[in-house]
Amino acid sequence: MTTGVETGVGVLDKGMAIVDLCERTPSSGSEIARVLGMTVPTAHRLAGALVAHGLLQRAADGRFYLGPRFLTSRMTEHAQPVLARLTRHINETSQLWVARGEFRVCTASAEAETELRVSLPVGSRLPFSDGGSAAAALLGTVRSEGWVESVSQRTVGVGSVSAPVLVGDTPVAAVCVIVPIPRVTSSPGQMYGALACSAAADIAANLEASVR
Repeated sequence: MTTGVETGVGVLDKGMAIVDLCERTPSSGSEIARVLGMTVPTAHRLAGALVAHGLLQRAADGRFYLGPRFLTSRMTEHAQPVLARLTRHINETSQLWVARGEFRVCTASAEAETELRVSLPVGSRLPFSDGGSAAAALLGTVRSEGWVESVSQRTVGVGSVSAPVLVGDTPVAAVCVIVPIPRVTSSPGQMYGALACSAAADIAANLEASVR
């Protein structure tokens, strides 16, 4: 097994050797096994566990490459000005959410300046089981228009619309616009869905450009 650092914690060292390899060259399970001197079942088992933790993701051709955990800080950096611009335009709070196991975590936020506003601080963690539009967007459950809305689903009196930030076909984050129901004149999706989709696309494009 070839790796830059060995700590003596065998499973961890093997896992990070796989991450190091896939960072350099996206690789299939059999390629990981050959390069690192593992059995193919072991390579697939460890790579699958790394996918579950977001350290790797798997392409349609079966190769493994770096996962969304490594994109989070860069994505947050690119997201903040996009969210600020969106919030200035609509004067409603907009946020970026990412998946962390059974939870979603807010990593960036631009708050509306109105006295009546809805927001959760950066670092807030909510279970997927609570529902809401951001959870649905992260899980890939969106309408044909590319967004999903929620009205008083998680919190009474609050509506939201979210759009996934896609890397390839994989949702790695969700842009969420949060609106007090008294200001919703039609539905959150009809009012802000297209804008949420545009913001999500801008973040994805900026992220893709930064990793070329």
